[in-house]
Amino acid sequence: MQLMETPAIERSLREFAATLTEKDRRRFAAVEAKQRGHGGIRYIARVIGCSEKTIERGLAELDSLTDDPAAGRIRQPGAGRKKRLNRNPPKKKT
Repeated sequence: MQLMETPAIERSLREFAATLTEKDRRRFAAVEAKQRGHGGIRYIARVIGCSEKTIERGLAELDSLTDDPAAGRIRQPGAGRKKRLNRNPPKKKT
């Protein structure tokens, strides 16, 4: 038997998921699906509006949280805006 949530709870799940980063949304969906047991992946995918494969990827990420090299980071090392000093080297005077 699949647990069906009220429309208000489903709306809350959707609104909360929309505020998360892509990785956090995958993991949130995976946790919610895991709590619901059989049929949870399909149900959460429908409620949140994501692919079932996305949730399966989130489940795999949850299994390897201790090995996550980017734990606590939003961007990968070296990603993001470069320092201003490195962007525009001074021009040589002639």
